[in-house]
Amino acid sequence: MASQLGIPMELIVEARRNPARLSVALISLGVVLSVVALGLIIFLSPAGIFLRLHGSTPAYLYYSVLGAVVVFGLAVASFGYWVVPRDVHGWHAAGKTVLWVSILPLVLVLALGGLAFLK
Repeated sequence: MASQLGIPMELIVEARRNPARLSVALISLGVVLSVVALGLIIFLSPAGIFLRLHGSTPAYLYYSVLGAVVVFGLAVASFGYWVVPRDVHGWHAAGKTVLWVSILPLVLVLALGGLAFLK
């Protein structure tokens, strides 16, 4: 599923072992996170549990979470572009940590409706 969104999963797995591939994996994952979250903000209105709750607070929560994912995706991509290539071996552990932490927002975006783009 994630490879259908444009995330090369073999690149992420390879980046765990090969420090030279880490910056490419971080940039790819950060861009995909930002684009899918922006796509959800623009093209998909809140649904599911957000419709059952009353008031406008659930909609604000939906858009706030997606906005935070956009900012986080841009931060991951910029970390992969600016920081990691300067000292690949020195930043390898931090880059791997950012890579694995960024899987949580990816799952969150897919759960909020990112799979709707696969239709």
